[in-house]
Amino acid sequence: MATMVQYRFSMTRQFAYMSLSHRFKAQSADVVASPRNQGIRFLLSKISSSKLHNSCGGEGGGNNGVGRSLGGRGDENSNSKNKYSWQDFGILGVFLRGWRNRVAADRQFPFKVLMEQMVGVSACVVGDMASRPNFGLKELDFVFSTLIVSSILNFTLMYLLAPTTSASSSTLPAIFSKCPPSHMFEPGAYTFMNRFGTLIFKGAVFAAVGFGAGLVGTAISNGLIKMRKKMDPSSFETLNKPPPTLLNALTWAIQMGVSSNLRYQTLNGIEFLLAKGVPPLVFKSSVVFLRCLNNAVGGMSFVILARMTGSQSVVVEKPAKVKV
Repeated sequence: MATMVQYRFSMTRQFAYMSLSHRFKAQSADVVASPRNQGIRFLLSKISSSKLHNSCGGEGGGNNGVGRSLGGRGDENSNSKNKYSWQDFGILGVFLRGWRNRVAADRQFPFKVLMEQMVGVSACVVGDMASRPNFGLKELDFVFSTLIVSSILNFTLMYLLAPTTSASSSTLPAIFSKCPPSHMFEPGAYTFMNRFGTLIFKGAVFAAVGFGAGLVGTAISNGLIKMRKKMDPSSFETLNKPPPTLLNALTWAIQMGVSSNLRYQTLNGIEFLLAKGVPPLVFKSSVVFLRCLNNAVGGMSFVILARMTGSQSVVVEKPAKVKV
């Protein structure tokens, strides 16, 4: 019995030694064979990884690519967010989008707007005062009204006449579809009637804008004068009657639709020619000069028109009769 137990123990030890030696041999064989087969294994692993990568890319490419599809959707989502982010701001968003399109089409547009507001409006006020008796010192309320309305309208005119890179913002109604979208001197294969159509269409738009700005500007100036009178009723007195809001707005509509429309469209054509033929310094200097001259003429023409319509009538003091 003891002999059988001893025999089993020895056989177990032999099998353990055999398994250990077999494992050692296998590991040594792997260790020995690994330098030889390293290039093959690396090649196989490279091929397998490339196959896996290509198969994933191939599956994606078959359906416009899973990665590409997701990336495309991400771009579409970002574009849609950019598209609708302007609408989140309402009227301000529409204005900012239009401003960006105009700057992209004309790099000099911000400079032109700055000169129009700083130099142009000042020249308009000087021209307005020069056309009034005593240099407008007795009609400062009318001059103040002109200043407010001119600031609004001059910017609006430049904004509407400037070329844009957006096709949707420059599309005209069907009857004017073949006309230049920005101004009548815009370069392109346009006929005389097409350019005349732009003059008519822009004149109608400017008249509507002038009427709205005339209402707002006249109401603001009259309100400020009334407020000033309430604050100091003893010393502050207006020399003239406040301009009627509706009649003054109609006068501004005529001024914008006829005089301003012709002057600003001609000015845009001249500036377009100068931008191509003269150096930048000469161009900017000419812009300052032309806009001063344009606004001075506009201020004088408005005073003449306001006298004709009666929107800004001056109270003339009659001399007292002396009895002899």
